[in-house]
Amino acid sequence: MSKENRIKRAGFALAICLLGALSAVASESQPNVIFILTDQWRAQALGYAGDPNVQTPRLDKLAEEGINFDTTISVCAICTPYRAALLTGRFPLSTGMYDNDLYLPSEELTMGELFKEAGYNTAYIGKWHLDAHGRNTYIPPERRQGFDYWKVLDITHNYPRSHYYDNNDPKLKMWDGYDAYAQTKDAQAYIRKHANDEKPFLFFFSFGGPHFPHKTAPKELKALYPPESLKLRPNVEFTEKYPESKIREELQGYYGHCTAIDQCVGDLLDTLDELGIADNTIVVFTSDHGEMMGSHGKRPSAKLHPYDEANRVPFLFRYPPLTDGKARKVKTPLNTPDILPTLLALTDIEIPDTIEGEDLSILFKEPGKEIDRAALTMQIVPQNNFFNPYRGVRTARYWYAEQAGNGEKFLFDCEKDPYQMNNLAGKPEAEKLQAKMAERLKAELIKVGDYPFKGADHYKGHLDRQTGVPLNGTKRKGSPTNENE
Repeated sequence: MSKENRIKRAGFALAICLLGALSAVASESQPNVIFILTDQWRAQALGYAGDPNVQTPRLDKLAEEGINFDTTISVCAICTPYRAALLTGRFPLSTGMYDNDLYLPSEELTMGELFKEAGYNTAYIGKWHLDAHGRNTYIPPERRQGFDYWKVLDITHNYPRSHYYDNNDPKLKMWDGYDAYAQTKDAQAYIRKHANDEKPFLFFFSFGGPHFPHKTAPKELKALYPPESLKLRPNVEFTEKYPESKIREELQGYYGHCTAIDQCVGDLLDTLDELGIADNTIVVFTSDHGEMMGSHGKRPSAKLHPYDEANRVPFLFRYPPLTDGKARKVKTPLNTPDILPTLLALTDIEIPDTIEGEDLSILFKEPGKEIDRAALTMQIVPQNNFFNPYRGVRTARYWYAEQAGNGEKFLFDCEKDPYQMNNLAGKPEAEKLQAKMAERLKAELIKVGDYPFKGADHYKGHLDRQTGVPLNGTKRKGSPTNENE
């Protein structure tokens, strides 16, 4: 389906949005939006979340001033499928973005396009991972999905030597020093330049960290975390390949990256205060997926596994007219496809009917409001047969998942068992609970046309077709689990 046809499908609602933008582009009711996305930052690794090691004072303060969605779930705990779902408000099964290094079809309506059509300036800095034309390849304007200001490389995690393309200059450039610091300075310059524009801005900041390699975190920040002093999660299990010393070493660098990004977020927030625009700016902080770091015996860089360490991510929201400087915690599960329609609602932009996520803006507007719902998460294709595909649902209290192939099931009471060490699946005392959660999973799968859910073989032939370009050269040989992505 062409993009023109998709816009027609959006129909009258989108037309209203465009007319509104033309008549009142600079409406006071439309706030600026700063969307901060990190890579592989699990929900547990923050000071406000109770991590006994990590130092994240600016994010802790952000949590004190806004809303903490405590049960935010990655729809697919790997970069490309998540990012596609975030930008489109659609599930990976609909976009065909099942794996890393796939091209987000130009037919999709995206966050950048919708905000731009509503009269916003749009900007993007950092990691993209949605182009699939080669990781170091220049991305022309027609493949930028509605973002105008553009300082991006499709993918890199070489933080001390991080490259990017500067808007329409096809010459590869390098950020000065540790990339998050340099990117933050550029972001501050953009915000200062556009703070008094007639148009509001949507600024999307996509950090590469705290995704590994962890050893490249700033030395002075790694020094804050002597490996021997770190307190490990009770569910960490050591293996021959990843003994205790290795996990502690990786965790040191992971926390170093976290603290670096925390400082960058603080600099961005200070800039809003300096310019006097904090009260008219929505700030979102979140991550694409988590990180196992030895929990349940999974290697430090692993994700995609059916546990909270991989699937639950932070989500902080601050907008003073709604949050009033007061901390709120919401337990209702928030799923990746829900984020875009919710942001559209909060900025008075009509939601096109192509979006599959749910508008949950009522949870932002009504303190104390909770909804009994389940967030669907999935791993669709195996990473070179390393993982078994699964489907799962997370409610405010319970986690339930079923794997394809071996039929293994996972059921955890996350309130009584926060480290998910007691699998209740198949136990007589949990028979009724398991049946109830299986029905909730079934209901969510029916909504997206995936019941009974299909095994990986069903999707294998689709991957090459979806990109429109050969995958050869875009996936790294010798990295079957894409852990470098």
